Amino acid sequence: MSLYVALQMDPIENIVIDADSTFRIALEAEARGHRLFQYTVDRLSYRAGVVSAKGRPVTLRREPGNHVAFGDWATVALTDFDVVWLRQDPPFDMGYITSTLLLDRISSDTLVVNDPFWVRNCPEKLMVLDFPELTPETLITRDIVEIREFRAQHGDIIVKPLYGNGGAGVFHLRPEDPNLSSLMELFAGINREPVIAQRYLPQVVDGDKRIILVDGEPIGAINRVPAKGEARSNMHVGGRPEKTELTSREREICQTIAPVLKEKGLLFTGIDVIDGWLTEINVTSPTGLQELERFDGVNGAALIWDAIERRLSAR
Repeated sequence: MSLYVALQMDPIENIVIDADSTFRIALEAEARGHRLFQYTVDRLSYRAGVVSAKGRPVTLRREPGNHVAFGDWATVALTDFDVVWLRQDPPFDMGYITSTLLLDRISSDTLVVNDPFWVRNCPEKLMVLDFPELTPETLITRDIVEIREFRAQHGDIIVKPLYGNGGAGVFHLRPEDPNLSSLMELFAGINREPVIAQRYLPQVVDGDKRIILVDGEPIGAINRVPAKGEARSNMHVGGRPEKTELTSREREICQTIAPVLKEKGLLFTGIDVIDGWLTEINVTSPTGLQELERFDGVNGAALIWDAIERRLSAR
């Protein structure tokens, strides 16, 4: 099966090729004989009933500093592609939401991964609310009185932007921390969104596990250990990836959420688990494929393409 594949992503020339999951997915596509076309979300357009994108054909190679060759610029209707990858990084803002609304218009003709309707309706920090028995105590609000009461109840808490990513804007607030009011003023000055607060899980110092699922099935995990003095384990902010294995509790979590992921067409997801508690379900542009392959030899990109090809055959 030879496919024509579009990559909606941040500029491919700027990626870190030994860490970027989209790059690994694209390399696997090329190895299977698929053709690649890359565009950025700002070049996505709708006109006269046609959703199109201006971009370029690309060929890739694992050569630092020389990893991409571009063809000529072209504007292509997205229904000309067999697969469109929705892979630009958040923030999950109105620009991101608008891109999913446009991609909705092609999803009956072209397979969009992940399904844009459910990407829009299942943001990372909100989808976990469907599984309260699996998650630490959580509060979503803009009301500082509510947050003060939450901290009084739980002591240490984590406060973070509801639609943030990559560990940006994540704060660990201890019971005696005097900065809560200033922090909420800062958030209020940036946007009108609520924040999310969760009970702090002290075992995060031992790692925040990223479990990768393909079509609802776990294919492996990496443990992300925070740098010394950090509350955040994200690799974007210095977290160290380590080899790990799934516990029975983590397999139970995966088994519980698998039917929902399958039903919603969320083919490639990454969940975050700390000490047996589910904290996020990443559906926008999950990462970790290359680290998993280095540690365990699991070619997650191949498993993803196997699942995509099955979906296309079923269509």
